[in-house]
Amino acid sequence: MFYFFLIGVQTDPSIVKKTDRKTFAIGFVTVAIPCLLTQGWSALLKTHVNLETNLANSLPAVALAESMLTFPTIAFFLHELKIINSDFGRVAMSSSIVSGLCSFCVMTISIVAKKSSGNDTYNVLSVVATGAVVALVIVLVIWPVLKWMMRRSSPVGQPMKESHVVHLLLGVMVTGLFSHATGLHTYYGPFILGLTIPAGPPVGSALVEKLDLIISWVFMPIFYAKNGLVMDLCALRLKNYTILQSTALVGAFGKFMGAFLTSLLCTKMPITDAISLGLVLNAQGFLELGLFKMLKSNMAIDNEAFVVMCTSMILITGGITPIIKRLYDPSKRYMVYKRRTVMHARPNSQLPVLVGIHDQEDVEPTINLLQALYPTERSPLAIYLLHLIELIGRANPLLIPHKLTRRPSSKASPSEPVVNAFRKYEQRNESLVTVHPFTAISPCATMHDDVCTIALDKKTSLIIVPFYKRFHARKQRMINKNVLEKAPCSVAILVHHGGLFDSSFNGRSGAMTLTCQNESCYNVAILFLGGADDREALAFGARMAAHPNINLTLVRLLVDGSITNTSEDVEENRLDCEVLSEFREGMADNYRVMYIEELVMDGSGTMAVIRSMENNYELVIAGRNQDKRSLVLSGFMDENEQSELGAIGEVLATADFMGKSRILVVQQHTKVVNDDNENHREKFREQSMTIDDVEDLQIQRR
Repeated sequence: MFYFFLIGVQTDPSIVKKTDRKTFAIGFVTVAIPCLLTQGWSALLKTHVNLETNLANSLPAVALAESMLTFPTIAFFLHELKIINSDFGRVAMSSSIVSGLCSFCVMTISIVAKKSSGNDTYNVLSVVATGAVVALVIVLVIWPVLKWMMRRSSPVGQPMKESHVVHLLLGVMVTGLFSHATGLHTYYGPFILGLTIPAGPPVGSALVEKLDLIISWVFMPIFYAKNGLVMDLCALRLKNYTILQSTALVGAFGKFMGAFLTSLLCTKMPITDAISLGLVLNAQGFLELGLFKMLKSNMAIDNEAFVVMCTSMILITGGITPIIKRLYDPSKRYMVYKRRTVMHARPNSQLPVLVGIHDQEDVEPTINLLQALYPTERSPLAIYLLHLIELIGRANPLLIPHKLTRRPSSKASPSEPVVNAFRKYEQRNESLVTVHPFTAISPCATMHDDVCTIALDKKTSLIIVPFYKRFHARKQRMINKNVLEKAPCSVAILVHHGGLFDSSFNGRSGAMTLTCQNESCYNVAILFLGGADDREALAFGARMAAHPNINLTLVRLLVDGSITNTSEDVEENRLDCEVLSEFREGMADNYRVMYIEELVMDGSGTMAVIRSMENNYELVIAGRNQDKRSLVLSGFMDENEQSELGAIGEVLATADFMGKSRILVVQQHTKVVNDDNENHREKFREQSMTIDDVEDLQIQRR
């Protein structure tokens, strides 16, 4: 009863109105074809096979039940496979909503017709009228009373009290008793009450957080164990098992073909995705087991048919799971044919950047970092803002684009403060910055799919996400690791310990300028050890060097003055030297840029250099990955230890070393299908807008 209530809470009925024609066709055909096939198969068996009376009476109900599918089961199955908010998962969710609605209508009509005797339409109409009256009483009386009680004792916007949860649980039991007293199923009332409660925060999220643990880990196992105890597999007869199992397989085949063919014809889906969709829509779970038990209680099927249907559910769902994991890998679609990095971005063109925000405290540091990139008319910024919210209290994930000209709404949105802050930033940097805001509501385990999908579709060169050192931020750190692993472009992780600098605005241009609290400039340092990530960090810093209020210091670490000892990869050494030479040549006329070479013997020397930088810089930029075999990193981190910040980033992020300095850890995008080795010469010259025939930047050795 409580599980059906939670299903209603997590289901958003308004999704049905947003379903397009193609998805509706997939959902409808996925139910229609198996219904026709199974009913035809059962009629064929009755005609040509000598069946027992109980089996013959059970076969039509078995055929109908094996043709049904439910939206909550598909949503849970996709969530377990961690593909719920991929493009394929969204199609499966939308089509399963239509299929579930069609299945509910077909099954309701069948049950009502079964209960009716002969041509007596009075019984049919009385059952339908009773269901409608119960639903109206719950929607118009019980839920408004509960809502009034909660509003009376708690102001708007405040979290739910424990007493409110108790009131709602009492309401669940009252609606269940009311349904049972009127001759309907006990689950009907709680499900309608759950549908009435808005999905998501504050009520829906609070109920799921309170009830999900005890229902999923206590009540559900007891329910499964109770049904398993009454199943006697030894009592099955081979002939009856073969007939019933073949009916279940025909239903599964019909659902597969309905989804497979319709998705190919209507949506032009790739054949592997179409196969995966057909398999996913065959998943069965708790609701199907509840349906089988209800059919058994109503004498529509006998005990032998119930046992076969339960075992078939286990075999089909267990069989399709490894096949789907083998066929569908959402990370494959993030492979691109060209490097998408700040380093390889075209000079004097728009730089597309995706910004991931979890909390409002991330907004100010991120905006200041973006402004440090110094957007100009020749090289503006296109910011794709993605507010990331964990999916709690609803079954379906959402990706919501926001219109910049949207009128203020009377209903507060959790994304509104974040979006408004970036809108103001865009207005103050008119024609230099464009902001495209989105909100992603999805499970943390698959939230990176939203980030990577937008980055892929918008062809961004960089993804910026915040870092959380707090213990309770384990989920956010998991998202960062997934983004680092699968991103289709470069990734920068921003570590901030607090506001060290203020944001002020130039009255003439309306553009934000960075100023320190007691100084007229903002000090930025780049730690360069070598490798692709350090080269990307250098490209990021080179763009900052054009900002008139930024002093940039490039610190290169060498092992006893030797360049070749920093890596055993000769090609990497050549690229490092080439990029550094271009940087020094391009920044030679920029008095705000300094180049320092630090000579170290081992990891302790590197640590000493980092300690010497403490509190001298407002921002320190470093690459995430370096050559772990280098003596520069000896003793930093175990070679097999994985960290989202890398060896240098973990040390820099420690408050003992950097105080309240902000840290930016950069990872360059290197996963390409065909690396065309684009020529990136003159990149830094273009970014700093200096002439070509200049002397190299002077080296300071220590």
